[in-house]
Amino acid sequence: MLLPLLFFALFYFYPLSAIIGVSGLAGLSATLTDPHTWRVVGFTFWQATLSTVLTFALGLPAAYLVGRYRFRGQTLLRAFTAIPFVMPTLVVAAGFNALLGPNGWLALALAALRLPTLNIVNTLAAILLAHVFYNTTIVMRLVGDYWGRLDPRLPQAAQTLGLTPLRAFAAVTLPLLGPALLAAALLVFIFDFTSFGVILVLGNPRLATLEVEIYRQTFAFFNLPAAAALALLQLACTFGLAIAYARLSARASRPIGLRAPAPQPLVTARQKLAALAVIAVLIILLNGPLIALAARSITPLDAEARSLAHPSPAFTFDYYRALFTADRGSAFFVTPIATVGNSLRYALITVAFSLALGLPTAWTLAMRQHSNNRVARRSSGLLEALLLLPLGTSAVTLGLGFLLAFNRAPLNLRASPILVPLAHTLIAFPFVVRALLPTWQSIRPQWRQAAATLGASPWRTWQRIDLPLIGRAALVAAAFAFAISLGEFGATALIYRPEYPTIPLAIYTFLGRPGALNYGRALALSTLLMVITGGSILAIERLRLKNLTDF
Repeated sequence: MLLPLLFFALFYFYPLSAIIGVSGLAGLSATLTDPHTWRVVGFTFWQATLSTVLTFALGLPAAYLVGRYRFRGQTLLRAFTAIPFVMPTLVVAAGFNALLGPNGWLALALAALRLPTLNIVNTLAAILLAHVFYNTTIVMRLVGDYWGRLDPRLPQAAQTLGLTPLRAFAAVTLPLLGPALLAAALLVFIFDFTSFGVILVLGNPRLATLEVEIYRQTFAFFNLPAAAALALLQLACTFGLAIAYARLSARASRPIGLRAPAPQPLVTARQKLAALAVIAVLIILLNGPLIALAARSITPLDAEARSLAHPSPAFTFDYYRALFTADRGSAFFVTPIATVGNSLRYALITVAFSLALGLPTAWTLAMRQHSNNRVARRSSGLLEALLLLPLGTSAVTLGLGFLLAFNRAPLNLRASPILVPLAHTLIAFPFVVRALLPTWQSIRPQWRQAAATLGASPWRTWQRIDLPLIGRAALVAAAFAFAISLGEFGATALIYRPEYPTIPLAIYTFLGRPGALNYGRALALSTLLMVITGGSILAIERLRLKNLTDF
């Protein structure tokens, strides 16, 4: 554990100490007494609460469907509904722009029908829809898997004793689901609370969250003390939420002592119709923006003008060809297509760093939890909570900490491109550990003892027992780290070098510049990024890891 702990001390706690040092008591006091700060805090909590409620409104029926029933195409449905969770925020924003924006498919259809256009981009509705798009799969996975392990005979017995189905659900099923529901709600709330790219692109200046305000104070106003004070305020909130989630997640992961029933087929016409409705809503909401994005990237933006005369506009690959050329006065020193190579290099380095840190961490935690020493078991819980702290820390806060800590001696890394994959590793690390830990916990100590009894060395025991079992989980962890690095935007926006931009940064730049060509380039890059990250998540599903978001 020496290497992971040193990494955390240097690249997590040291940047946080730099934030504390810059804010100071005077800066913190001025920020906390500013009414604007509390308006931002209020909106941050408000939009996260609304997003969580809407996510559960869609996610609970879907969780019941995948947890209780089996049907044709269920594995494919789980794969396609999981893709949005790892989609980069800029891809999601571009997808909603392509579907619901002023040049989107909805506007094109309304114009063809001579109806007033409807543009919800830069409104709270767009933010809420994007958050539901992102987090529905969390509710499906966490609550659905837990719901599938509950014995249906318990509510049936309650109905036999005279309760209505609704009262039986409220009195029996709901209390049993409580830990999973609360854990999923807190996790969704944390992700909505720390949302950045979605709100930056789909919102407007009046819809600023703490994440967006930290970014603006840093780059728009160069007010680092105010940005640091806001980052500390956000850290206090997210740490409290993360601690609550860790406790609820531990309760939700405990064995419930009930026999898991086999999933039932959809028999009645009513069940099939309800399942079809849920699946249709899921596909439209969770995959509609991505399909619209891909289609819009090969459609000329002047097709709206010809839509009445030609309902089927021509297709073009001009936006993809334009990725190979750089404009004069561009914000970058490379062509747009070169950002793909930069992002892939950053992602591969992140995978190597994440596995080098995550493998020994997960192994140590599993060994301590299997230990007969009570102190070792208790310390493993504290160690796990410590190493998962980045999960409750926003990417923008981490980027600000890197910007402040590594811009001076003794560690002046500001000019080094290695700073970006280091930040990506810190963000991906909790996901890697949570992907590896359950598999290592499932390896029985008796297997290693039997190998040692037969004369195997510790290295050979690890090679013949642990490695074959952990290999698939390691591939899943690598795919997670790869996808997270490709789409990371919040921290990268603060610490990247202009000569080494990433795909999300290029997308954000093109979306913010006028002109059809810039917008088309943003759509083309977003589509490329969507294909790459979508391939990563489909590879995870191919490995058949059941609890994809069980972190």
